[in-house]
Amino acid sequence: MNIISADFLISASSLSGLPEESMPEIVFAGRSNVGKSSLLNSLTLKKGLAKTSSTPGKTKLINYFLVNGDLYFVDLPGYGYASVSHEEKEQWGKLLSAYIERRRSISLVILLIDSRHPAMASDRAMIEFLLHHERPFGIVLTKYDKLGQKERVAVRRSMESLSSKAKFIVNYSSFSGLGRNDLLSHIEHCIP
Repeated sequence: MNIISADFLISASSLSGLPEESMPEIVFAGRSNVGKSSLLNSLTLKKGLAKTSSTPGKTKLINYFLVNGDLYFVDLPGYGYASVSHEEKEQWGKLLSAYIERRRSISLVILLIDSRHPAMASDRAMIEFLLHHERPFGIVLTKYDKLGQKERVAVRRSMESLSSKAKFIVNYSSFSGLGRNDLLSHIEHCIP
């Protein structure tokens, strides 16, 4: 897949604010501060497309990006740690759940997992949730460049055993671009 254009389209705080289901949606999900925005910027080669922050929980809405005029990249609010109120976390959780349960135009969910902290309970719960709702998903291990060789082998093995139903597992570094072409190829194969 070659990304020619990528533009921010809309942010929505409820399902009623989402665009019509007229194009495939590639969804990016993961814990707060896992690097979703950095990955989106790296993947599209468009710095600043998605807003990055060192503060967990910056993404509070469902953000849509129009890619190549014929599909959406969708950035979901992060789950897990975030310095927000319990009520706000609960609201995000309901929005995320309702979106994944109801949205028919989802072609693929890309679950981002911090390679330095693999297999956390919240990530396992998300994998189970995706399996329960029969959503196709792949796993991207972010911040992979921050691991040593032995850690890389161990992380890869643990992820392969944890997520045997994933369509793919890609090691990714937003800093170096490692895994970008591999991930784009997987996305292309999942677009109807």
